[in-house]
Amino acid sequence: MLRVEHLTKVYENGTVALKDVSFTVEDGEFLVIIGLSGSGKSTLLRCINRIIEPTEGRILWNDIDITALNEAELRRVRREIGFVFQEFNLVERLPVLLNVLAGRLGYVNPWWSLFYYFPKEEQERALVALETVGLREKAYNRASDLSGGQKQRVGIARALVQEPKMLLADEPVASLDPVLAHSIMGYLERLNQERGVTILCSLHYLDLVQRYATRVIGLRDGRIVYEGTREDIRRMTDEEFKQIYGEEAQRLGA
Repeated sequence: MLRVEHLTKVYENGTVALKDVSFTVEDGEFLVIIGLSGSGKSTLLRCINRIIEPTEGRILWNDIDITALNEAELRRVRREIGFVFQEFNLVERLPVLLNVLAGRLGYVNPWWSLFYYFPKEEQERALVALETVGLREKAYNRASDLSGGQKQRVGIARALVQEPKMLLADEPVASLDPVLAHSIMGYLERLNQERGVTILCSLHYLDLVQRYATRVIGLRDGRIVYEGTREDIRRMTDEEFKQIYGEEAQRLGA
């Protein structure tokens, strides 16, 4: 279980990205975070595994306070928490296989990674992850040779080899066309349903939210302004929609 308690993030320039955010995520949920650009979605996800350091509040993962961990303790906890980035976050000049193996850095001798050395069993684990996302044949291609959709699948494979219990996905389909978007979301859904991985995913498009989420949180100006289930989103009123997206917002088909 994940518990976020009174989380606040203020950047050095004074920007308040999150304001007293609290919520709970049960094991096995597919929680989607919605809101405008700048609402705090990315900051929230990055605070959960401390890519960004919170200013105040606590983040508890299975009763472990992530905000209180030292570097060694955090490294161990991060093994259980995968991250899929909107911008893919691949090393373009390296082969796909090595990009996927980056997901095993929390498990292997860190000196090995300096020389791009990974034991045979780790390489096989990465190949299995690539096969899961349909890219085993691309293992030895440079990451720069892949399409956007393929790069995002590599990002998912990299998270997969961590054997995570929770996966954070920051706008994983923002740069993809609708067909590819559903393909990527389908991989996340299978992880959730077949492996029991808890998913926290930020999204813009309500049609994807309605299709994949089991629960939804809406952020606006760093605060939670909406919480509901997939069914609640389908019944969302114009007033609730504008609470999240502003008075000027119009729903498609409205």
